[in-house]
Amino acid sequence: MRSQVTVSWSPSAAYLFDLEEVQPMPHDLARSWLDEQFTFLGCEPIRPTGKVLTADKVLCVAEAAGEERFREQAHRAWAMAFARAASAALAKPVISIDVPAQALSY
Repeated sequence: MRSQVTVSWSPSAAYLFDLEEVQPMPHDLARSWLDEQFTFLGCEPIRPTGKVLTADKVLCVAEAAGEERFREQAHRAWAMAFARAASAALAKPVISIDVPAQALSY
């Protein structure tokens, strides 16, 4: 089964992370990693109720991290950790994250 995460800022700025040969991240560790990054990057809940869904957290962390963290080789380890965490936390093997549209698809 295909396993990948794509994070895009535009049609010409899409970053694919292939997770086929990568050790899966345990679900609880993935949620913890996303929680830590959400706090570290200063993300705010996007819903008026203040509730933060896992999908919202994935979108917020990607946006707050910025395109450079996904584009630059120097941040490759962080970007792969993000992809592994997103895949495990959402329990989906194929995820597309459109940052400007704030859209997530499986």
